[in-house]
Amino acid sequence: MSSVRLASRAVAPPNWLDEAYTSIEAAKKNNGGLMGMLESARGGNSIKAFLKRSATNANNMALITQNGIDNAGALISQMAQQNIERKNAEAMKKVMADLTESRNRVKPENVLDPIIYFNDGSTIDTANNIRTTPNGTQYDTVTGALYVDPLSIVQMANGAYLDTKNNIMTMSDGARIDINTGLKIEVKA
Repeated sequence: MSSVRLASRAVAPPNWLDEAYTSIEAAKKNNGGLMGMLESARGGNSIKAFLKRSATNANNMALITQNGIDNAGALISQMAQQNIERKNAEAMKKVMADLTESRNRVKPENVLDPIIYFNDGSTIDTANNIRTTPNGTQYDTVTGALYVDPLSIVQMANGAYLDTKNNIMTMSDGARIDINTGLKIEVKA
């Protein structure tokens, strides 16, 4: 269990609760620190007992000092990490504010109308790039291909597709068939 705890402590940031628990458990075994000093005071009055208590007291004082140094180091490390995180958050906030400001300064110019109407009755939807002729046929203005609404398409396994809006089956070789009559639709140039 202790090897698992050591592995998790190496990855995780310092946790004061875990360190306090570990310190209490160690104090129970070693009777170090201030409690160890008080407990060793009830020994005998001989020179041997005095020297033993002096050595124990010196060890306990060293433990107290070392624990103070360790705790101060952990606290300084935590404060430094929080300071870095705060500065990073402030820098990110400033960058986002500058980006928003620059976006607000740049205004689009020469923007097309959403729909352009022509004398022959055809229109171009500039938002979706679709040209609609007076008879209702739609073309993609980017590619020039016939436009078919993707929501009205049923894709077949052999590469053909069915346009449910216009009831036209387009075969994988490009041939178009009216599904109501079963007749092939001629494309006129």
